[in-house]
Amino acid sequence: MIPGELLALLPDLATFARVVEAGNFSAAARLLGTTPSTVSRQMQRLERALGTRLLERSTRSLRLTESGTQVYRHCQHMVEAACDAIDVAGHLSEKVHGRISLGAPISYAKSVLHPLMGGFLHAHPQASVQLLFDDRELDPVRDPVDLALRMTPAPPPGLVARRLGTVRWMACASFAYLRKHGVPDHPQALRQHDCLYLGDHADDNRWVFRRDEETHTVQVQGRYIVNDAQSRCDAALAGWGIASLPEFVAADALREGELAQVLPDWSFEPRAYSGPVWLLYPQNRFLPPKVRAMIDWLTANMPAMANDSGIQMQENEGS
Repeated sequence: MIPGELLALLPDLATFARVVEAGNFSAAARLLGTTPSTVSRQMQRLERALGTRLLERSTRSLRLTESGTQVYRHCQHMVEAACDAIDVAGHLSEKVHGRISLGAPISYAKSVLHPLMGGFLHAHPQASVQLLFDDRELDPVRDPVDLALRMTPAPPPGLVARRLGTVRWMACASFAYLRKHGVPDHPQALRQHDCLYLGDHADDNRWVFRRDEETHTVQVQGRYIVNDAQSRCDAALAGWGIASLPEFVAADALREGELAQVLPDWSFEPRAYSGPVWLLYPQNRFLPPKVRAMIDWLTANMPAMANDSGIQMQENEGS
């Protein structure tokens, strides 16, 4: 193939890589900012130029052929090389400019990340930020984000992972509620109280508490079930019951003396949305200054309760 023909195929090869990663034409088109029909035409043109079938198509899915698997590996390397070239250029310029996209679970993004963005934008007037509120497990290789925050005991392999802190949960109630209904002195005492819990899953009302070698699972009940942490906090402030809350949502109300932690000597362990918080990004040799600036800003400005009171940052270079 002569160089001119090869250059003409580069956009189609890059699109092919995105199709494989996205799983279908529609998802790839959304990521590329185009239409499924355009992506389909690009794949047909690429197959004709290469003289081989890359994808087996059905009404519901795409499957790589043997040739497609081999071509995809090379396309991955091509896209990675292009990213490295752009990163090197940005690294050499040392200018923090352009858009940085950052994705995180909804409640965490709202309560912890959003308040930090104004300071970053003020410090870097040539930069812009896209903050994506998303409870899915975002992957900065697969999804259109530069950085992703995920709460998980161990970070996924194949990504650089910097630990930003830990999400802890607690049971909280207003002082008015506790004066009226009493202060629980043991997890099992929660059975006698109105409790405010998520309700996304059947066992969200099974609260687990640990202290030393003791573990107690309590099936709580209550008249108000809501799967938004801030709404549960508001309900607790209004005296509706004892709420299950992540610490980052309850922090202000606890600090102002509007809420009290219930059973503070016990560790409250929810079924999900808790544990170590990892900032994830691809294993590129060079990071654009804008991405490095955001990483540095987050590690320096995370609230104390999210930073584990000075816990050492960790990086995972798994492959």
